[in-house]
Amino acid sequence: MRIRYKKWARPELEASSFYIDNPEDFKGKWHDYFKNENPIHLELGCGKGQFISKLAVENKNINYIAIDLIDAMLGLAKRNVEKEYNEKNIEPKNIVLTRFDIERILLMLDKNDKIERIYINFCNPWPKGKHRKKRLTHTRQLEKYREFLVDNGKIYFKTDDDDLFNSSLTYFEESGFKIEKKTYDLHSENIFEKNIETEHEKMFSEQGIKIKALIAQKLQR
Repeated sequence: MRIRYKKWARPELEASSFYIDNPEDFKGKWHDYFKNENPIHLELGCGKGQFISKLAVENKNINYIAIDLIDAMLGLAKRNVEKEYNEKNIEPKNIVLTRFDIERILLMLDKNDKIERIYINFCNPWPKGKHRKKRLTHTRQLEKYREFLVDNGKIYFKTDDDDLFNSSLTYFEESGFKIEKKTYDLHSENIFEKNIETEHEKMFSEQGIKIKALIAQKLQR
């Protein structure tokens, strides 16, 4: 999603208690950052943060890391987190936003971080053949996630794109993941404990596009 530059985003992020610019400094030490041993879940490409803010505020015993590459998106995500937590009158201590290139994810996470779950929602489908390796669910990326995802850890994936979804089924299998659940129509067959509808999800659903989703589990090799 393209978004206009927002001059307020960078100053607000730098002043925020739950945003960091240096995630590499916490590689292998994310439990120290959160100051507890609670499970850590990760969202890749958090966008405006509607999903992660609603998820994190309802699950205070889970820590969340949300990554995006665009300041304007992260600025909006920061405001959404504040809104959700203010409504509950609690401090956002179990969530951190950070700006990072997901292709370089192994510079900020390793096996000591014991990530238990990854969320990937409506990522860029990169339809052209030469760009497919950029997909967040491509085999090349999944192999990286295996480095810090615990054995039997899970990836939750949603998309509107048929080709991306069908190709991803192959990518997961190639990378040593088991498809635990899948659906080609999430709103008719909800496979999640609770489905938090994202902005993209609402938009595509209103256009009559069915939402594809899966849960993939990392198998030991």
